[in-house]
Amino acid sequence: MVEYCMRYGNPSTQSVVQKMVDAGCQKILFFPLYPQYAGATSATANDEFFRSLMKQTWQPTARTVSPYYDRPDYINALANSIEKAYAEAEVRPDVLVCSYHGVPKRYLMQGDPYHCQCQKTTRLLKERLGWDDTQIVTTFQSKFGPEQWLQPYTVEEVARMAEKGQKNIAVCAPAFSADCIETLEEINEEIKESFEHAGGEHFTYIPCLNDSEDHIAALSNVISENLQGWI
Repeated sequence: MVEYCMRYGNPSTQSVVQKMVDAGCQKILFFPLYPQYAGATSATANDEFFRSLMKQTWQPTARTVSPYYDRPDYINALANSIEKAYAEAEVRPDVLVCSYHGVPKRYLMQGDPYHCQCQKTTRLLKERLGWDDTQIVTTFQSKFGPEQWLQPYTVEEVARMAEKGQKNIAVCAPAFSADCIETLEEINEEIKESFEHAGGEHFTYIPCLNDSEDHIAALSNVISENLQGWI
């Protein structure tokens, strides 16, 4: 039985857990679809899952999936999507911007591994592509509120790039498994506008992995490994 749920939306985690319990599931593998772990994402998804189990008189056996930010099959899927986008681009980008969802910097100071895992994803991607440091950068988007967040901020960095003469860039979002408002709207509209207003000429947004075959294969591999001993 394979179901999906939403941390903040429908179908809710609680409704799906109840549905699976009602169907007779005695073992549930819970898979937060965030490649990199953050307390604000993977952890809160797990928290909601366990809160849902607390409502069960007879709890099913449960497992959660670790982050998969450095898996070769995931990195390869990312690289394939970038190579495809570069091959189809009207003008080859000067640099690839890996834009990750930001979090407050104090999370890093408190021991959250998200920043380090994002940096490693970029490094492994660079190595898989055979590029040097000038061809790929790590940035963070979606800042809000008064405190300092992880930097550099994507919206500001792309403007600096244009001002320094890097007129052709590509942007991907490795922290998202699927496209959403924060990729389709924030990157392909707000961040694109920042780049163009600073003198940028060619902006290429590289879609998330979504339902691409190599992405689904990577996720299937993760699931199969985590189901060992159950199936």
